Amino acid sequence: MSSAPMKHRFAGRVAVVTGAAQGILRGVALGIAAEGGRVLLVDRADLVHEVAAEAADGRGLGFVADLETYEGAQAAVAYAVQAFGGIDILVNGVGGAIRMRPFAEFEPAQIDAEIRRSLMPTLYGCHAVLPQLLAQGGGTIVNVSSNATRGIRRVPYSAAKGGVNALTMALAMEYGEQGIRVVATAPGGTQAPPRRIPRNASGDNAQEQVWMQEAVQQVTGSTFFKRYATLEEQIAPILFMASDEASYITGAVLPVAGGDNG
Repeated sequence: MSSAPMKHRFAGRVAVVTGAAQGILRGVALGIAAEGGRVLLVDRADLVHEVAAEAADGRGLGFVADLETYEGAQAAVAYAVQAFGGIDILVNGVGGAIRMRPFAEFEPAQIDAEIRRSLMPTLYGCHAVLPQLLAQGGGTIVNVSSNATRGIRRVPYSAAKGGVNALTMALAMEYGEQGIRVVATAPGGTQAPPRRIPRNASGDNAQEQVWMQEAVQQVTGSTFFKRYATLEEQIAPILFMASDEASYITGAVLPVAGGDNG
């Protein structure tokens, strides 16, 4: 059987991909480069430069920024414009539950940290890129949300991703006539290699590991397939939503969670 012909959906395009040092967003960034795009890979971890060096034909650049701050988002946008002359696509991928525990067990500072991690980078990224997209006459924003708007042991994260969904729909409606398309995917549980950057730098205690397993069981059991997605099953829908193949899709949140739509 012959392999499918290589697509070149991103030839001549410039993309900024945040959270690109590992996991799904690493694959998205390298996938855009493989299909002809030039990519700024943004992450707070220095290893983003290693990933950028893997991009096809030298089409990737790494940039280190803390996207939990507005200054980080502004700096990433400014660097992409300086390096590539513009931005056609922004993929907001920074986020992820820091802790898994019943909501009653969260401390106030931990709630704030979850919102700062999983909502603010997307909110800041959208706001920072808008002036550039408006000046160019259009562009595409893809937000990576989650089906965890319905789930256990991560209520603050769920609230943050619900905010990402609302942001996606409202921003799409507000700027559609200016040629700006805003969409999202909502991944479910995904099988990925071990993290090089931990989600919780302080580690999980024994009770937190139990709560984590309860969340994993719920996530797996809620899918129709009773399994996690592969990385490729999450990367492909993001690439589709970022491409002109999805040019008449905006304001939509695409569930990619084996039937559990959150």
